[in-house]
Amino acid sequence: MTPVKQTVAVIDYGMGNLHSVKSALEHVAPEQTVVVTADPAVVAAADRVIFPGVGAIRDCMAEIKRLGFDKLLREQIATGKPVLGICVGMQALMDHSEENSGVDCIGILRGNVRFFGENYHDAAGNHLKVPHMGWNQVQHNDHPLWADIPQDSRFYFVHSFYVLSADKSLVAASCDYGVQFHAALTRGNLFAVQFHPEKSHTAGLQLLKNFLHWDGKA
Repeated sequence: MTPVKQTVAVIDYGMGNLHSVKSALEHVAPEQTVVVTADPAVVAAADRVIFPGVGAIRDCMAEIKRLGFDKLLREQIATGKPVLGICVGMQALMDHSEENSGVDCIGILRGNVRFFGENYHDAAGNHLKVPHMGWNQVQHNDHPLWADIPQDSRFYFVHSFYVLSADKSLVAASCDYGVQFHAALTRGNLFAVQFHPEKSHTAGLQLLKNFLHWDGKA
């Protein structure tokens, strides 16, 4: 069967290296059209949307609001099309972040973003570096985006702040770094991850491939 050609829009609000996201998507689905865009009309016309992000949440939220992408995201999610948030893109979907002395986020998903802390240690007293940078195991549920991804697969993280959802029914995966945090959340046609799938080799590429074939239902 010939794959149905679709368009995937990667939202560009000036925060993050979007080339690696685009390259990873094209690698797993060369038949799809991947566009990096700041044009709301292009995003609205796309079959799928990816909302990435890297950097300080204050700067990210300033650009998101300036460009009207907070409203755009709500509109795109409301259409039922699959939407994937990545890293700070996930954090921006929450209610509030402790970063930059406290920043209100978009509030699409209930919960907050918290700081791992200075002079950070785990329960055994071992010093843990902040930011949490590198590979860590993820414990996931049976959502379709985890298809063909073994339990406890390792994904690549880079973050000093972590997400805790106010609604545990939205948690699609957890990870431990001195504290249990939520590595993935989902609600309806929205899925969001703290790690970088585009940098996570086999498991990350599989998740992106699953997203490109997902119908937006749990």
